Amino acid sequence: MIFVDSSVWISAFRDGQSPEARGLTRLLDSDEVALSIPVFLEMLTSRGLGRENRYHLRRVLSALPVFYPSVETWARIGKWIDRAAHRGDQFGVRDLLVASIAADRSAPVWSLAVDFQRMSRLFHFVGLYRPSVEDGS
Repeated sequence: MIFVDSSVWISAFRDGQSPEARGLTRLLDSDEVALSIPVFLEMLTSRGLGRENRYHLRRVLSALPVFYPSVETWARIGKWIDRAAHRGDQFGVRDLLVASIAADRSAPVWSLAVDFQRMSRLFHFVGLYRPSVEDGS
């Protein structure tokens, strides 16, 4: 199971031949994609989709497992915020939520956002998915 962040979805939608599109297609075909509720909602509210594209996207996303935060998710976020603040760093709540939902399931996050790389180094157990060379990314 791999939690795919909105940055990857957006890149794949913008260019269907991009490395992200190829990698995402491979993961979708092998039933490895998971969504956190923030990503699910963000994708459905994206600007510029149009009615037809939004309907198609909703159908695709609705076929995927969507995960929600638990009490443990929020407790972990609180600890991460304290650890980051102690080191003079900070992260957006949305990114912390996506990463913590993935950590609940010991699953990696695939994101193009630099903040996830920073989180991975600071929190150690936030795994990052790195696509294979054949995906071209």
